[in-house]
Formats: sequence, C-alpha cells, structure tokens
Amino acid sequence: MTPKSVQLTAGTQTLDMPVKEGSIGPAVVDIGKLLSKTGMFTYDPGFTSTASCESKITYIDGDAGVLLYRGYPIDQLAEHGDFVETCYLLLYGELPTKAQYDDFNYRITRHTMVHEQMSRFFQGFRRDAHPMAVMVGSVGALSAFYHDSLDISDPYQRMVASIRMIAKMPTLAAMAYKYTIGQPFIYPRNELDYTSNFLHMCFAVPCEEYKVNPVLSRALDRIFMLHADHEQNASTSTVRLAGSSGANPFACIAAGIACLWGPAHGGANEAALKMLEEIGSVDRIPQYVARAKDKNDPFRLMGFGHRVYKNYDPRAKIMQRTTHEVLKELGIKDDPLLDVAIELERIALHDDYFIEKKLYPNIDFYSGITLKALGFPTSMFTVLFALARTVGWIAQWAEMIQDPAQKIGRPRQLYTGAPERDYVPVSTRR
Repeated sequence: MTPKSVQLTAGTQTLDMPVKEGSIGPAVVDIGKLLSKTGMFTYDPGFTSTASCESKITYIDGDAGVLLYRGYPIDQLAEHGDFVETCYLLLYGELPTKAQYDDFNYRITRHTMVHEQMSRFFQGFRRDAHPMAVMVGSVGALSAFYHDSLDISDPYQRMVASIRMIAKMPTLAAMAYKYTIGQPFIYPRNELDYTSNFLHMCFAVPCEEYKVNPVLSRALDRIFMLHADHEQNASTSTVRLAGSSGANPFACIAAGIACLWGPAHGGANEAALKMLEEIGSVDRIPQYVARAKDKNDPFRLMGFGHRVYKNYDPRAKIMQRTTHEVLKELGIKDDPLLDVAIELERIALHDDYFIEKKLYPNIDFYSGITLKALGFPTSMFTVLFALARTVGWIAQWAEMIQDPAQKIGRPRQLYTGAPERDYVPVSTRR
C-alpha cells in the first residue's frame, strides 16, 4: 500500500512530503516545498528519478516492456489502426468515430501545403546541408508565415497550430529531402492518404507518373505510429521546457527537432545501420560480439538496450515483422544486413551476457534497415523520426499549456565553482 506521505529528516527538522499516485505506475513524492522548508534541493542528473509534469498521454513500463498511448497498447494500435487515427487519439484522448476520423483527416489533408514563399526560403541553405538542419530552420520559420495561430491563450489558435504542424511536417520533410538531392519540390495530393502522400512527395518526379506501393506505405505508416510519442524523453521535455516560457508552438517544435538531432536520441537508428554495415556478414559477428563484451574496447553494439526499456522493446517486435514485409514486397531475399541483424538478435536473446545486461534489440535495430529498403538515405532517418514525433510533441505541448500547475521551467543546480571573491586589477594579478 502506498503511503500518503514520506518523511525527510534534515538535521533536527522532520518534513512530511505528500505522495501522489497516478492511474498506473510508480507513485511520486511531491518535493515542491522542500526548498522553502529545508533550504535544500534534490540532485538528480538526467532527471532519472524526477517527474517533471503530470500527463495523461503516454505510459511506459520499461521493466515489463509496455507502451500505451492513452491506455491503448502500441501493438494493438499498430496492428489495427493508422497514423492519422493515432494522431487524433494523442491529441484528443479518445479513438475517433468514423465521422470524427473523416473530419480530422479532411482538416489535415487541407493544410498540407505550405506558403509558396517557403520554397524560396529553402534556397538560402547550402545544397549539401543536412536535412535536419533544414528542418530546424524551416519549421522555426513557420511562425513568420502563420501569424494567425500564435496566440497560445486562444484554444482555437492552438488547435489550428496543431493541425498545421501535423499536416505540414511531411511537406517540409519531403522538401528537405528533394532539396538535398537537387530535385524539384512535389506538391501534396489531396486524394492520397497521409503516408502515401508523403512517399509521393519524396519519390515522384514531374516527368513521369509515380504510384505508391500500398505495402510500403503501410509499413512507413506503422513506423510513424511506433514513433508518435514516448513519454518525457529528451526532445519532448525540450518542447515542454520551451513552451513553458510562452514561446509559439512552431518555435517549440523546432527546439524539439534540434534536440532530436542528437545521436544519442533520434540518430540511434542511423547508428545501428552503420554498425550492421561495419560488421558486414554473419561470419564476422563473433569478433564484434567479443569486442562488445570487452570492457576495454570502445566498440558498442548499437540498437541494443534502451534508457527506459529493461525488457524487450515492444515496438521492436512490430518493427521486425514490418521489416520482413518490406523486404518480401521488394523481393529482397538475401539481404546481408538483415542476415546480420537476425543473427545478432538470436545471440542477444540467448547469450547469458546480453540476458544479464538486458541488452535486448530495440526499435532502432530494425527501423534503419526498413527505411533504407524504402529508399531513404541515412541522413533522412532522423527527419522521419521528427515527422512522426510531431504529433506527440504537439499533444504534450497542448497538455502543458492547459495544465493549471504549469510553471516556467527552471531546474536548479549544485554549484561547485569558485566561492565569492573580490575583483583584482589586471596590473596586480599574478
């Protein structure tokens, strides 16, 4: 039974701190009055034991390998739903009726175009600019084009900004891709579904017709669903922190994209693919596994283990099946990268070292192979992650704005620098 409070003894003073319980998951100790009562802060690098907010959107149980969007298991959503439905669920809290889905999908579809001047904005980037650099700049620039949805105190404007972000992110991502390969931009097509439209904008060219493969579109749609939200990760926390200052939603999402660009966050699937390419063939796996076990060797197996999941990543199971579907559809029977991935997975699930360390394959382990098979270069992997995560960022941002307990973010610190000292004129310094 969870106690109603816990006691903290600081010297001769004893402080009762209330305990709060969520609907599921660990309880939390409310330390809001710790400073005023004791003159002390808590110290928690990386916030691994600190809840920064109260949320109803996503729940993760890392030990059990559970991921829930608004209470729905991710495997059920990925199996039976689609990304647009998932967007509605994350934004509004419930799965849509048929009428609600059609209305939401209509609004998303009618907002996919970006202001025509945005195409000239892209010309300011070098032709070899990384697509994520382009995304950070172009998404942040949206606030210069859509002044009618910047008032975060207005629920209607917040809704319009949310719809715009979800709708325009695929268009901007496709434009970033086309710009880096020197091809003309392709306008969105209203008769195509969300993910098929994105694939069309990426791979169509004006000189011939391009037909979207429904199997590949479904696979990418599933990837988007698996990446739509993941609780209070680094980029989501960045969006919330930026939003706590009252910044406009486009700026907040741009901040999230910048954070996601980090190789320890959104770049993990690219790193996993590069590792598989480095290993090259199944017969070379033993030497790399031996290196991974050697504490003195800096080599690490990418795509194994997770900051949160201490069990098998529930998204990885879905991603593995999706990878096989894509390779089968494309007629790729003997892919050396997949052979290496399957053997590495087998080792990780049976080798005592991996089991003891709980180094199970995560979603990044398979998503890199799938995105490569779909035709995307590795530089686009994190862009696709940002596209998918936009709805999660927007949902978290909107929830924060409406939270009566929300305050501007202001983490504390443990200062270890020089104590107070007097200024010394330069002529007398030694």
